[in-house]
Amino acid sequence: MTRLTAIGNSRGIRIPKPLIKQAKLEDRELELIVIDRGLLIRPIYKPSRINWADNIKWVLEKNIDKKDEALLDDFLNDSDLDDWTW
Repeated sequence: MTRLTAIGNSRGIRIPKPLIKQAKLEDRELELIVIDRGLLIRPIYKPSRINWADNIKWVLEKNIDKKDEALLDDFLNDSDLDDWTW
């Protein structure tokens, strides 16, 4: 059990660490929802890949006329397989 505690002009509560861990609230943004008989505290889940499609599109458009000068051709060279016995 806990009580509201004065924090400046607001009020806050202390949540025991085991409850934070059990509710998976560690290092998360929290959403507060008023319900019929109280307050619901839950983490905000943001998909980790939310902007991937936009980012990939931007990178492709930015580099449309550039030649890829990566080392891929060096890695695809089969000359080092000449000594391999199949």
